Amino acid sequence: MKLDVFIRNNVKVAGLLLFLAGVVALMGIITAEIYYPSGYSTRDNEISDLGATRPPDSVVTQPSATIFNTTMMTTGLMILAAVGFVHMRHRDYLASVPLALFGMGVLGVGIFPGNVTPWHSLFAMTTFVFGGIGAVTSSRIVRGPLRYVFIAFGVIGLFCLFFSDALIPHLGDGGTERWVAYPILFWLTGLGGYILGAERPGIAG
Repeated sequence: MKLDVFIRNNVKVAGLLLFLAGVVALMGIITAEIYYPSGYSTRDNEISDLGATRPPDSVVTQPSATIFNTTMMTTGLMILAAVGFVHMRHRDYLASVPLALFGMGVLGVGIFPGNVTPWHSLFAMTTFVFGGIGAVTSSRIVRGPLRYVFIAFGVIGLFCLFFSDALIPHLGDGGTERWVAYPILFWLTGLGGYILGAERPGIAG
């Protein structure tokens, strides 16, 4: 019984961490964009350009770089801190493993900015792939219509990732990447809110 109470109490903390992780990531990106010099375009510039542009001739602009990289590291750590309690509650590896890999990817994006190759690209791809997969597989621990919303978020993100070559002429590099990233952040916030709002141990799956 004490273990059940411990898990229940801490899964609430996990839900809060996931909810805040999505909010922190989105607001951190917006804030870094605000402080970036004129010429930054959400259509043409990738999100990671806020931390550092790709080599050669990489450009690091402050304070945007510090804001973005710190935001990604904080977000990744919050996700990883939540995963253990989510898994203890649900015991579903198909839901928890992609979430953990997603968190590792986000953390890596912050540690290795865009000018650090090949690590940044590897962690960015990990973030997008397992963020999309995690959104889909989280439907295993969610009940009600929201599970289909999460699946849709994951499918949208993965579709835009794997068919980016067809979308870039219409949305630009930055626009296409945001269609990959933002649905994942919406899912993350929604999942955290769902877990946080669960009142009984059995309500979430």
